[in-house]
Amino acid sequence: MAVTPFSASLESLDVDPIFAVHRGGKIEVRSTIPVRDADDLSLAYTPGVAQVCTAIAEQPDLVNDYTWVGGTVAVVSDGTAVLGLGDIGPAAAMPVMEGKALLFKEFAGVDAVPICLDCTDVDALVETVARLAPSFGGINLEDISAPRCFEVEDRLRERLSIPVFHDDQHGTAIVVTAALRNAARVTGRSLGDLRAVVAGAGASGVAVTRMLLNAGIGDIAVSDSKGMIYQGREGLNPSKRALAEVTNRGGFTGSTEEALAGADVFVGLSGSTLPEGAVASMATDAIVFALSNPTPEVLPEVARRHARVVATGRSDFPNQINNVLAFPGVFRGALDVRASAITEAMKVAAADALADVVGEDLSADYIIPSPFDQRVAPAVASAVAHQARLDGVARR
Repeated sequence: MAVTPFSASLESLDVDPIFAVHRGGKIEVRSTIPVRDADDLSLAYTPGVAQVCTAIAEQPDLVNDYTWVGGTVAVVSDGTAVLGLGDIGPAAAMPVMEGKALLFKEFAGVDAVPICLDCTDVDALVETVARLAPSFGGINLEDISAPRCFEVEDRLRERLSIPVFHDDQHGTAIVVTAALRNAARVTGRSLGDLRAVVAGAGASGVAVTRMLLNAGIGDIAVSDSKGMIYQGREGLNPSKRALAEVTNRGGFTGSTEEALAGADVFVGLSGSTLPEGAVASMATDAIVFALSNPTPEVLPEVARRHARVVATGRSDFPNQINNVLAFPGVFRGALDVRASAITEAMKVAAADALADVVGEDLSADYIIPSPFDQRVAPAVASAVAHQARLDGVARR
């Protein structure tokens, strides 16, 4: 897809259908009640509103019933890791955050507000989001670069009593786990039978790895731009050091390609290129998830020469790994039971529910449902709500 030059005139931009869709923004605020006369005004605003304010002051939890708070999510970014564009800043990140809010509403009926912050310091991000939190029932962190995103999320989860969810991490992990569970079924195996290699140790790579470990994958190793991550490797940041302690039982110390020899699974989350020869060296009935956008690590038509199941992040190929399959339903379920957090078990429950939507239609080209499958969000929401109650984090 061609990118319109930044120097283009406003008139020429409006001719482009992409810019035409975005003109004026993709979301708006609408009232839920009519204000037709003085009586309506007195109920919706002064003096009637004072009674509601007083009630909430005496019983703070009533804010979830008598304002939009209980059903609204803040979509928060600092613009440092936007899609495949990188650090483009908060203003340029707004179209993506608007899009995220649009998807919340369209797929799960969740109201969401895009908030792009002009700060990148971890302390400043945490403090700003925490101060905004009373206006929302949940916080969806988005496009914050690693490794800062890990600390931001961890500190906010400790500080707030509402769900905090970094979608680049956990949304990706949920969908990958669901898809890989079904891909293993296609090949007559389970997750525990698989050895996987993950290329990329950023936010999504770390989260995918940890979730697959929780889900019971046989073995998994992770690489970054310098090669495989292993215990004792110099220069690892805290996130990668922690990863090295629980991964790579095979002790691979070389390149991604070397580790892939005989591996069952490749998960690409790095934006790098994977040679065809590396795919050819994988085990029989290999599974390749080449998830970088817009250019997968290896093109599907190339990967299919050697792999049994192939998935990408793109909508123009079968088996699209798309976060929209996860985050709307996850928040819908969490908000429905007023969860105080999103637990690891709730994420696994979301992945299991998503995988189960495929059902008996499972095939090599259908391991994950379409984002437009209307069964997805309700199934995920129900599973998340149920698990929240089991985990003791549901408040209704």
